[in-house]
Amino acid sequence: VEQLRAARHRMEMEGKIVGFVPTMGALHAGHISLVQEASKACDEVITSIFVNPTQFAEGEDLDQYPRDLDGDIKKLSSVPKLTTVFHPPIAEMYPEDGAKVFVGLDELENSLR
Repeated sequence: VEQLRAARHRMEMEGKIVGFVPTMGALHAGHISLVQEASKACDEVITSIFVNPTQFAEGEDLDQYPRDLDGDIKKLSSVPKLTTVFHPPIAEMYPEDGAKVFVGLDELENSLR
């Protein structure tokens, strides 16, 4: 995370317009087209590849979610202006001693039924 912040700060100081395309990897043509569009609109593009465990409910297939970092990077290598691939470990994104915030929407959820 600190390396990404430093790179982003450098880009900002250079007056660059930076695009960010978040993904969970297992990239396909739709992902690549998003990165290509960001490349057209921005000076530099950051793409994240992070399988976020908080997006999976208990019993869902987090362990089965496809992961092919080398293949994803290869697919991204043809995109101009892609300067950074951000692939943090889970422990860096969710440190044991870090604050965790959960938002409960029970009232909203109940009103939408």
